[in-house]
Amino acid sequence: MLTDDLYKIVFKDDNKAIIKLSDCNHPVFKAHFPGNPILPGFINFDIISELFNFNITKIKKAKFIKTIKPNQIITYERNGNNFKVFCEKENVISITL
Repeated sequence: MLTDDLYKIVFKDDNKAIIKLSDCNHPVFKAHFPGNPILPGFINFDIISELFNFNITKIKKAKFIKTIKPNQIITYERNGNNFKVFCEKENVISITL
């Protein structure tokens, strides 16, 4: 899987999860922009699915505001089918499933 060893869980409950991303040597980061590694947006859907045991069947809305880089701390907050993603306390993604 693409997310194998991509992150470590720092905190998790039913509506919030905090992860720390791996470094730029992970294969996911090598595929996106050599010399400027970022987390591909679609990977966030896989992470949400894994963290919240959520079967994603439809994406109603997804707004990607800022890029996410290796080694960053990411917070996923869930409110029903709505997810907000924060990187170092700054909102970087809003998703409605």
